[in-house]
Amino acid sequence: MIRELTHINMEEILPLYASVGWTNYTQKPDMLQQALAHSLKILADYEDGRLVGLTRAVGDGHSILYIQDILVHPDYQRRGIGSALLRTLLADYSHVYQKVLLTDDTEKTRAFYGSMGFMPSSDFHVMSFMRNY
Repeated sequence: MIRELTHINMEEILPLYASVGWTNYTQKPDMLQQALAHSLKILADYEDGRLVGLTRAVGDGHSILYIQDILVHPDYQRRGIGSALLRTLLADYSHVYQKVLLTDDTEKTRAFYGSMGFMPSSDFHVMSFMRNY
């Protein structure tokens, strides 16, 4: 069941991030908690009372929506949870001009995001730049 996450419970969130190997977050739980607290919106999927999927957005909610995280516990992948989370988020912000995300360049991610209507930024004759600390 998808719902907006309004209370951050790190005891349920950290295991989900760990299940997909996102160690940058799990090794810095204070950073993750602050990032979640300052997100524009967080949607979560619960199955049998267990957090199994999450997506979060940052941005201004009018001209840009940046989809920061979308993750589904490996035991629950390929069941439409990620698609449902993303569809719900996109519907909530259908009025926003730009919807952007960065992800791994794999066939799996290209197929998933392509099926959701996303295109590589190169198709728009732009490129993205990134700088880590």
